[in-house]
Amino acid sequence: MKRKTDVAAEAHEGGLSFHPLQQFEVHPLFGEGPIHWYTITNATVWLLLAALAVIFIFGFGSAGRKLVPSRLQSIGEMGYDFVHNMVVDVTGEDGAKYFPMIMTLFLTIVFSNMLGLLPGSFSPTSHIAVTAVMGVGVFLFVTLLGFWKHGLHFLGLFWMKDAPLILRPIIALIELISYFVRPVSHSIRLAGNIMAGHAVMKVFAAFAPMILISGIGVLVTPVSVLAITAIYALEVLVAFIQAYVFTILTCVYLKDALHPGH
Repeated sequence: MKRKTDVAAEAHEGGLSFHPLQQFEVHPLFGEGPIHWYTITNATVWLLLAALAVIFIFGFGSAGRKLVPSRLQSIGEMGYDFVHNMVVDVTGEDGAKYFPMIMTLFLTIVFSNMLGLLPGSFSPTSHIAVTAVMGVGVFLFVTLLGFWKHGLHFLGLFWMKDAPLILRPIIALIELISYFVRPVSHSIRLAGNIMAGHAVMKVFAAFAPMILISGIGVLVTPVSVLAITAIYALEVLVAFIQAYVFTILTCVYLKDALHPGH
């Protein structure tokens, strides 16, 4: 940690230097050098921690199930019921068989988002490479499922029979473009929201030490601390909302694959 004299010296030389996007850099956990597919990085570590958190709550929480649940068991049951009801309400009863996949997506995202709010942590869902794997994976799954269950009748998803005949080709083209944009919007929405929130907190945090180097810091520092507190509370809410949005969109896409005529 820098002492007051060090901060003042740095400010005198040219001002405090901060990089809001530096927190999103992926680097090897051990040593330096290029990153390969087998390299253990900060991203893989925090994804592993998210998986361990899921196992702890849902594994150990349900190991000794009781009629009067413990706090850990209650959290697991509420999460299970929340996602299960979402899947059934959106996709219907025949979509319940795909509940494990959707539950896995939801838990991975929500725990990655929440753990990424810990000081000194890393948020894997702030990287488009992570969210794109999930978004494209969902897109390919529902598309292949649609053709497997309905064959070429799945293309009826793009042909609006209720529209005037002259407009149907135009609407079909728009629907086709919209369909292929799904994995892009699905993944960018999550990564963009998580990255934006963390970057804004970093910017405000850079102004917090102003009280050590400038008289105006008496005003700037308290405002920065209050702003960080408010944004952090908002990010806790965003962490859950973005997991919910990603999951419910997955359910909507799954519904289109199961019931393309609706």
